[in-house]
Amino acid sequence: MTGYIQFLREHVGHAPILLCGAGVIVENAEGEILLQQRADNHCWGMAGGAVELGENTEEAARRELLEETGLVADELELFSVFSGENQHYVYPNGDEVHIVDIVYICKKYHGCLRRQEEEVEELRFFPPDALPEKLSPPQRDGIEKYAAMRRNKFI
Repeated sequence: MTGYIQFLREHVGHAPILLCGAGVIVENAEGEILLQQRADNHCWGMAGGAVELGENTEEAARRELLEETGLVADELELFSVFSGENQHYVYPNGDEVHIVDIVYICKKYHGCLRRQEEEVEELRFFPPDALPEKLSPPQRDGIEKYAAMRRNKFI
């Protein structure tokens, strides 16, 4: 849990909060999408997390990508913003959030793929037409929208 979110949780407990998130969809040279199996809900999702106070969303996306995957984004491209009822989520620990998720695409990156052991069970690239069934609920819309666009070659 990040510093600001931890501070909020100390004051509001599990009550619903509005959370600004930044996520990164990494695509390799074969057109596959990097997903991580999360340790908290055991679902697959993109690298990403909460934006800290004073941090812009691109900085947060880069930071989360490095922390969770070991990869450094050479370039990020804004993909889409996701909000609304599909972004309402209750984490396994009972924390309730309404997320505004700013999602970036990263096709140029470097580094050695390594998982953040506390948060990530596994890292794996998937073809856009063979995504795992169990996608993390608040990231499902972003991942599926990107995969559909890749399958239809709109990007």
